Amino acid sequence: MRAGAGQRTTLAMVAEAAGVSLPTASKVLNGRGDVAAATRGRVEKAVRELGYVPVSGRRNTNQNRIVDLVFDDLVSPYSLEVLRGVTQAGAEAGVDVVVSRAPTGKAAEAANWAGKLKTGGREGLIVVTSELSLEQVEAFARAGIALVVIDPLNLPRVEVTSVGATNWSGGLTATEHLLSLGHQRIAFAGGPRQASCARARLHGYRAALEKAGTAADDSLVLHGAFGYPDGLEMGGRLLDLPKRPTAVFAASDATAVGVMEAARRRGLRVPQDLSVVGFDDTILATLATPALTVVRQPLPDMGRVALRTLLRLIDGESLDSHHVELATKLVVRDSTAAISGQGER
Repeated sequence: MRAGAGQRTTLAMVAEAAGVSLPTASKVLNGRGDVAAATRGRVEKAVRELGYVPVSGRRNTNQNRIVDLVFDDLVSPYSLEVLRGVTQAGAEAGVDVVVSRAPTGKAAEAANWAGKLKTGGREGLIVVTSELSLEQVEAFARAGIALVVIDPLNLPRVEVTSVGATNWSGGLTATEHLLSLGHQRIAFAGGPRQASCARARLHGYRAALEKAGTAADDSLVLHGAFGYPDGLEMGGRLLDLPKRPTAVFAASDATAVGVMEAARRRGLRVPQDLSVVGFDDTILATLATPALTVVRQPLPDMGRVALRTLLRLIDGESLDSHHVELATKLVVRDSTAAISGQGER
């Protein structure tokens, strides 16, 4: 049965009619060979009966659809975890994922970037922790390039589809954990001021202090890039204060490891003299000495959700929400402990 008047048949409708998953239906439409003949027959029958035609017209079934995955930093542990999730979901759906760094200069000009994507046969774009201009977003839309962003530094339009984690809740949970251990002088080694995820973590930190009746001290709140060098620098500034903190909530694992190194260089022990909490739960958290207490955000799941959401946009499906947040969770390891009374000086 075809869709009603004015209603476009989507791939999800084909999958439902054939009794298969959306990735399986996508594999059949893209000519993948790893689908049983009977299953392929059901999908092809549903395509004929429903009159399904992809948004961009029928593709050559000998070719997979192609999407771009763009990072501002390709080598960070955070990026590797997101990459793992996107590529796994892409393999399941029969989608080729092309990985690159965010363009700069003339290559980043809106019409130039969108044109290269279109010429290269890209149907969609996932952008991770990068800043996008309104002109770029509008150029992608004009070129018919679907867009999903993960942990964006900004959102030029509220309609831009984004995937993230419960950053405010994570900031609240991290700070409440340190308060429960008796810490009152808790610092925040944050991310870039313009990053929405960093602001949400800061707001969660402030909310926990306010809830506990602990006065916030602006001298204990610093901002920097999500990385080890900035963590080292912020940690040094915080630990050189006349009245230093007894605990630090860092806005990323790499930042937290930098803070821990700043403490080591000053002869301070973690967690005996300084408790530290990170955010992400990348491989750095378990490799650190001591192992890092963190707020875990499900980075591979964020990548998988981003890819699947992008495919829905490509197929013209409507979304229940333009923003998806996955739950964070506190993971207690060895870098936090009850206050010893030795922290302040």
